[in-house]
Amino acid sequence: MTVPAFGLGTFRLKDQVVIDSVSNGLDLGYRVIDTAQIYGNEAEVGQAIAQSGVPRDELYITTKIWTDNFAADKLIPSLKESLTKLKTDHVDLTLIHWPSPKGQVPVAEFMGALLEAKQQGLTREIGISNFTVALMKEAIAAVGAENIATNQIELHPYLQNRTVADFAKQHGIKITSYMTLAYGEVLKDPVIEQIAQRHNATPAQVTLAWAMQLGYAVIPSSTKRANLESNLKAVDLKLSEDDMAQIAQLDRGHRLTSPASLAPQWD
Repeated sequence: MTVPAFGLGTFRLKDQVVIDSVSNGLDLGYRVIDTAQIYGNEAEVGQAIAQSGVPRDELYITTKIWTDNFAADKLIPSLKESLTKLKTDHVDLTLIHWPSPKGQVPVAEFMGALLEAKQQGLTREIGISNFTVALMKEAIAAVGAENIATNQIELHPYLQNRTVADFAKQHGIKITSYMTLAYGEVLKDPVIEQIAQRHNATPAQVTLAWAMQLGYAVIPSSTKRANLESNLKAVDLKLSEDDMAQIAQLDRGHRLTSPASLAPQWD
């Protein structure tokens, strides 16, 4: 299995809002759903999936283990709880959501527990999120790069995270870009707007296509059906080498997510 290139994110979506977003997404043809324990919406995501009637084997569901559940005796029970909420006997991908704050739980401990969850059939693939090169090295030492499907990181035209992306690529670990649209900031960028006009596309489609063309997976979210439908068209958009080169120039190390209690020493 490989991490699909295009999916639906659910960060910050709660209650009926997330039910509607996932229901609309599935209706429009989305088959990859990304959630997390800390989002507090796994049960609603599970409800929307169950009500959709989409067969489980057509779906790719990702969740993420929260930092409170990293200890070896907590990780698998917490994942089983997530499965109950999601109304499934397995997820397709389980990620470590953030590095352990202040290194309280060793990387080898939580990665070992996550690998055990995979061996038990609770998750088909495992991975990491918000990991630096140094932390990726520890994770690889613990379980082998072949057992790390992805590193999900903040990555958008203003934060292209090349050091991490290049290291991951060298080790066969796929990058999943979250916040690909930088909370909408890049949608007003003149360069991206001009590229969008040339392709008769939206700035969001251009930005998502850019990330996928670099080999990254994307998981944009939206509460609006029209935006969900529009974003999906990014899959078929092909940018020129010149387009890609212009977007490459937009990198300025502009990080939007770096919570003091969780953030590692970024590369």
